[in-house]
Amino acid sequence: MKMAKINPFEDTMDRLRSLTAHCGKEGVEFRPSDLEILSKPRRVLEVNFPVKFRDGTVRLINGYRVQYNDARGPTKGGLRFHPHVDLDEVKALALWMTLKTAVVDIPYGGAKGGVTINPKEMCAEDIEKVSREFIRQIHHFIGPQKDIPAPDVYTTAQVMAWMLDEYEKIIGAKAPAMITGKPIELGGSLGRDVATSLGGAHVMREVADEYDLGVSPMVAIQGFGNAGMNFAKIVSKWGYKIVAVSDSKGGVHDPDGLDVDSLIAVKKETGSVANSKAGRAVTNSELLLLDVDILVPAALENQITADNAAQVKAKVVLELANGPVTHEADGILHKNDVVVVPDILSNAGGVTVSYFEWVQNLKGEKWTEEEVFAKLKPKMVNAFREIHALVKALDVDHRTAAYILAINRIIEAEKKQGNINLKE
Repeated sequence: MKMAKINPFEDTMDRLRSLTAHCGKEGVEFRPSDLEILSKPRRVLEVNFPVKFRDGTVRLINGYRVQYNDARGPTKGGLRFHPHVDLDEVKALALWMTLKTAVVDIPYGGAKGGVTINPKEMCAEDIEKVSREFIRQIHHFIGPQKDIPAPDVYTTAQVMAWMLDEYEKIIGAKAPAMITGKPIELGGSLGRDVATSLGGAHVMREVADEYDLGVSPMVAIQGFGNAGMNFAKIVSKWGYKIVAVSDSKGGVHDPDGLDVDSLIAVKKETGSVANSKAGRAVTNSELLLLDVDILVPAALENQITADNAAQVKAKVVLELANGPVTHEADGILHKNDVVVVPDILSNAGGVTVSYFEWVQNLKGEKWTEEEVFAKLKPKMVNAFREIHALVKALDVDHRTAAYILAINRIIEAEKKQGNINLKE
């Protein structure tokens, strides 16, 4: 999927600066000067390390870990393996994670990491070597009470297992709480594999009720990886009509509805839903502009920009991916009465269940899937309702309301620690 050439960190800074227009209003508890503390990350790690691959070649690997803000607790955030990952992307993702953990009110700060490799072109042995060496490079700066990594784009429970094993060898002790998204056998949480999708689905049901989208709203999903696929499975069982899906190789569209189980089977057998015989072929760009009730960008950032936002016909955009809608596009969509449910709420189910995993590890407990899901739903529903109350009170869009809610909580924690001047 080709992304627009937009710096995600600068785009997010523009969003933060725009919030100063709301300072002084009832419900906005921070001042313009308070936002300065969120203008830069607390710590940025950039590492370069050689790895000898199975074919005998030695390659210099570049990796990042950004710990953005820890006012509300140890930093938390995923690690992605992607050939195009860079520092500005990781900084933006770390800031979004800081806001995300505050939105759902869990005691974490925000972090993110990335390694610039293409795992699709690597064997498992070489991916393991990179995973272990990356942890050796950053182990001094992570841990159960410092910074807790997790899976992200192109990283898996197996990658987390290798990283955990390497960390425990270095410190000479068991420390399952140092990483989440692990295999169940190593302390992972039941329900973590579908948490992002289920959390987003709970939010989507609240939005559908609030905006009267009917009993069988039409849904288009861009990105049919773990998040998009599981979201489709969940909401189709609730009666939603999945009319279009796509992945990096293309997609399919049928206004009468697609069979989700068949799409999953095609994806597993051939590697892409584009090979499905159902409906008509559709590109990723075309999918974004379909006439549907709900559009779910579940792939990569910068998919809806100033170039195509005016052509979006969906009533609701639910951001299951991180940063799929740019700041400029937000304004266009809001002007056209398109409700954008921001990523820092929509996909927060993943970090919420990661938090549950961490708690289980620290306590030496093992919760059932039913217990995990029972705890997840109120977190997501309550966060949406708090945000929606601010939407109505301040007459703003949902992203602005979510940012305000999160920043209120972060700034309050910073003030209690004495990190912000109480007088102008």
